Amino acid sequence: MKLYDTYDKTLREFSPLSPPRVIMYVCGLTPYDDAHLGHARTYVAFDVLKRYLIYRGYRVFHIQNITDIDDKLIARGEELKRDPLEIAEYYHSRALESFMELNIIPADVYPKVSDHIHEIERIVKSLLDTGYAYRTSTGIYFDISKFSRYGKLSNQSLDQINRHRIEPDPTKRNPSDFALWKYTQDYTWDSHLGKGRPGWHIECSAMALKYSQGNIIDIHGGARDLIFPHHENEIAQSECYTNRKFVNFWIHTGFLTVNGEKMSKSLKNFITIRDLLSREDAMVLRMLLVSSKYSSPLDYSDTLLAQARENYMKLKEFYSRVSNAKGPISDQENLRIIDTETTRFFEEMDNDLNTPGALSALFNIISHFNTHEIDLKSAMILKKFLNDVSFILGIKIESDLRGKMDMLLRGLGDYRKELRSEKKYKESDRLREIIERAGVKVYDRDRDSEYIY
Repeated sequence: MKLYDTYDKTLREFSPLSPPRVIMYVCGLTPYDDAHLGHARTYVAFDVLKRYLIYRGYRVFHIQNITDIDDKLIARGEELKRDPLEIAEYYHSRALESFMELNIIPADVYPKVSDHIHEIERIVKSLLDTGYAYRTSTGIYFDISKFSRYGKLSNQSLDQINRHRIEPDPTKRNPSDFALWKYTQDYTWDSHLGKGRPGWHIECSAMALKYSQGNIIDIHGGARDLIFPHHENEIAQSECYTNRKFVNFWIHTGFLTVNGEKMSKSLKNFITIRDLLSREDAMVLRMLLVSSKYSSPLDYSDTLLAQARENYMKLKEFYSRVSNAKGPISDQENLRIIDTETTRFFEEMDNDLNTPGALSALFNIISHFNTHEIDLKSAMILKKFLNDVSFILGIKIESDLRGKMDMLLRGLGDYRKELRSEKKYKESDRLREIIERAGVKVYDRDRDSEYIY
């Protein structure tokens, strides 16, 4: 399996540092409003990557932070006369509801910045002690001149980088030196660093390093607009703090536009996930998102949504035909087409998650059987393949049965939670064994259980 690494600018073979375990850190939400289609695009893309790694036999430990200390959140708190932390909790909970509808497997941990001030302080102090950071009257800043590889991720020179700075701070040594700790009067923490709050970039480094337990992260990513300055700065401060490589693969999703324009409330083309899912099947949206390569630009439109709806219905109808096939025992032409196109499906997925190519192979099979009867041997092979496709792409194609299964599993999950709360661990484990014998993988979290089938 090959992935494109934004840092090296190369397509190379993916190999985790401690197989079969994969540590994946995805930059999470700054939840000051409802999650939008751009967020759906990014988190569905990383969900497909996670699912494909699981399918290939890896154990993925997925970290996705919550940025609950941020200037946008503070401004929203002032606007609504509410605590920014409460606002973040509210909108992140709503986002998780939307992600669940989109069949996104939850992260293993969702660390909050507000819970990791101590870790942030420790890193900033170390960077000060080793000379990578310095104090001014406005804050503590990272000195980018001390990191020779600064700009490599975004492929920019220092001259190009300095042009990004709109509001120069005369107290800084270099216009592009970035804040590790800000001295502020509003929304502050009492700290040995000085009264203030953390800078944006140091937050992710602190949480990534904590939950990876100091190990190199196999995959770190997010939307393309995070390449600079956020991820560029993460690399600089993290590698200077640890004196080693921070991340093995940097993965970024392409921009999403709406009818050829950047999504914006002022243009009245801002679409939240909740709004779209109130009038459209979540699996149709998911089909739309996987129909474009994760790293390519995606221009959302009603036409594209209608095409995704049509393709989703074709897939569901084909699955129903396969499940009810009553054709001859075997047909060699059918088997040849299936072998060719299923092989191509996985070759495309192995080629930097080329989901459009993989879907092309899938729909070539469907097109073939539009004019050919499904024989029983082909039906058996196709049933397994379609179930694999459903898991890998996260597209539910047994909607009625899966809905009932979800309801059943939620009930069983509630019962197992009740058993564990009563310390009836033997009964809980026995129920888990019964569920897993049915082919459903159970992942117990701190609060609830998750079922993947």
